Amino acid sequence: MKKENLRDNMTNAELVINMLGELASSEISKTENPQGFEESKIVARDGGNIAGNALRELENRTGRKVVSSKNSKNPRLLDENL
Repeated sequence: MKKENLRDNMTNAELVINMLGELASSEISKTENPQGFEESKIVARDGGNIAGNALRELENRTGRKVVSSKNSKNPRLLDENL
């Protein structure tokens, strides 16, 4: 990728899982009010674990991978079924 936004190369499912991790980390941070890098790193890891669990559960239920090799060079492919 040169001047493309990483999110422009994500399917809807990838975007939602990514946003879940960001939201979870943000909400945990508001609750725990981490002080310093080490505490913030733990909060980020916990948020990522929540998203990772959702990703694995969705993949197990659908039998399909969420992460795709599709990219914005052919944007109509991004919204097709995985």
